[in-house]
Amino acid sequence: MKRRQALQTLGTVVLALGPAELAFGASIVAVRVWPASDYTRLTIESDKALQAAHFLTEGPQRLVVDIENLELSPALRELVGKVRPDDPFIAGVRVGQNQPRVVRLVIDLKQAVKPQQFALPPVAAYQHRLVFDLYPTEAVDPLAAMILERDQAERAAGQAIQDALGEFIGQLERPLPSGPVLAQAPAASAPARPRQTTPAPEVSAAQRERINRLTVIAIDPGHGGEDPGAIGPSGLKEKDVVLQIALQLRDRINAHPTMRAMLTRDDDFFVPLHERVNKARRVQADLFVSIHADAFFTPEARGASVFALSHGGATSAAARWMANKENAADVVGGVNIAAKDAQVLRTLLDMSTAAQIKDSLKVGQEVLSRIGGVGRLHKRQVEQAGFAVLKAPDIPSILVETAFISNPQEESRLRDPDYQARLVEALYSGIRRYFARNPALSRQRST
Repeated sequence: MKRRQALQTLGTVVLALGPAELAFGASIVAVRVWPASDYTRLTIESDKALQAAHFLTEGPQRLVVDIENLELSPALRELVGKVRPDDPFIAGVRVGQNQPRVVRLVIDLKQAVKPQQFALPPVAAYQHRLVFDLYPTEAVDPLAAMILERDQAERAAGQAIQDALGEFIGQLERPLPSGPVLAQAPAASAPARPRQTTPAPEVSAAQRERINRLTVIAIDPGHGGEDPGAIGPSGLKEKDVVLQIALQLRDRINAHPTMRAMLTRDDDFFVPLHERVNKARRVQADLFVSIHADAFFTPEARGASVFALSHGGATSAAARWMANKENAADVVGGVNIAAKDAQVLRTLLDMSTAAQIKDSLKVGQEVLSRIGGVGRLHKRQVEQAGFAVLKAPDIPSILVETAFISNPQEESRLRDPDYQARLVEALYSGIRRYFARNPALSRQRST
């Protein structure tokens, strides 16, 4: 009788607890790896917060992560196949049940790293996220990288001219064939060069002087990595289309002999808002252009917009709403709060000058007028609001909303390569016209 009562009581407890409370540990929702030259991010998403500890080993270099209160699952094993061959930092990942209720990740490294581990609470479409950011022990100097890229392009162009000239001279000196000419098979194309992963060399005085004579434009493709940005009705992601536009704009600017472009990201990875500004300042950019694709609650909203910073209130309710939405990118993309330099952030937020805003409005109007020739404008004047990404105190900065990706027709245009090319040309023309009227100053200011 007592045994029957105990079983009934246990059954009542089981029903009260429910299946979620009885299940052991957390369930893995998804695993993701975001490789980039700046850093590689590894994300483990779960239905409950995870507790983990990590340590580094040498000979060989590895990052070892122990996750507590977790059982090995097929979802977690997917990490093994997520590593790309061109990842600059991760050579491979192994996953195993190290101890009961402890899963161990062994991450084989290609170079020494400074790992950052942090957790993110649920936000937007994400549940709990455990994040590992693997940074190089010695960060690449962006100015040196810019010089190296330019030198490589100039050498390649010079070699192409020499090759073409040599081939032409050879044809002139070669005797004419006496018999019928047979078509030759095309030469096999050279294999693509792997991504540059080694630090750029130190910048010499002569090289720095060359950069001083260039007009440098920082191009900032919005969102990226964990933060997809807005998503169109057919699934087009803002982070993808703005990167396509930014890469084309970079190439268009770099084709000009006295201009050079620097991208805040050149692949699908997340860059915190303040780091986007810092990147532009480290290369002492003459202009900062952040590229986005708008979204609204209803699909009827349409047209491009250009924004500049505002010290006071926003120029419209829509501008204020847009700034608040874009400023939330850090929350979705995932920022390690412990690694932020609060003093630097305060400086960036408080030092923006009236002169910077005045110049931003000038370049914004030039760009807006050119975009108006490509498609519809949402507003015919440059709007202002407190966008965090526009708060470099010494760099004219604009944010371009290329179109409403939430509008089916405009989403379709953003997919169109011809439309992208015309939009890039409009951005480039507006930038060129601004600098024709407002020549860049000598690049000798402090970084």
